[in-house]
Amino acid sequence: MAEIGPSLMCSDLGALREDINILHEGNVDFFHFDIMDGHFVPNYTMGTDMIKSVRYDTNLPFDAHLMIEYPERYIDTFVECGCDMISVHEEATPHLHRTLQHMKSTGVQTGLALNPSTSLNSLEYVGDIVDYVVIMTVNPGFAGQTFISSTLNKIDNLKHFINSNNLQIKIQVDGNISYDTIPEVMKKGANMLVCGTSCLFRQPKGLQQAAADLRQFTDRMKVKQ
Repeated sequence: MAEIGPSLMCSDLGALREDINILHEGNVDFFHFDIMDGHFVPNYTMGTDMIKSVRYDTNLPFDAHLMIEYPERYIDTFVECGCDMISVHEEATPHLHRTLQHMKSTGVQTGLALNPSTSLNSLEYVGDIVDYVVIMTVNPGFAGQTFISSTLNKIDNLKHFINSNNLQIKIQVDGNISYDTIPEVMKKGANMLVCGTSCLFRQPKGLQQAAADLRQFTDRMKVKQ
């Protein structure tokens, strides 16, 4: 089945610990932290102190999406604060292979994040050290954006590349992952869903029911495939 990763940037940060507990009980698979520096993307969110403060509230994996310049400077810091998965943007580091190689050496799951207009070409050279690829289906920086439909072909091409090269790489999608787009991205090969305000947080039914409904929906989608 598809893995569900709540994007905690979209939660009620004043009740973050409570939201994590509800989602943990709601059978999500990992927690997604959007780390933004105000330079690589025009927003500033979260950080290592926040991650540390909730690390012992759940044993589920923590996924840090580093939307920051020169992420290689901070990999060890995010590992030390309890992250199990870390993704960096190809555009943010001048030495992508070296950065991913170092991440791999720390024992975390190593992720490569690609903006909507970034090609898959670099995977030819780093695919062997990548555990998952984050396909951004909106431009990074803000929640609530419109899904970019051309990224569906990108997911399809990525799945073909993975299969053709016999690689064990998961496909994570991030950006307006909703009840409308989940069937489409899963059909193309996505198996990690970063979910925010489009289907999980700030829903009228409340977080507990939203999490239960989302799990039931994604499980049905997998059965249909």
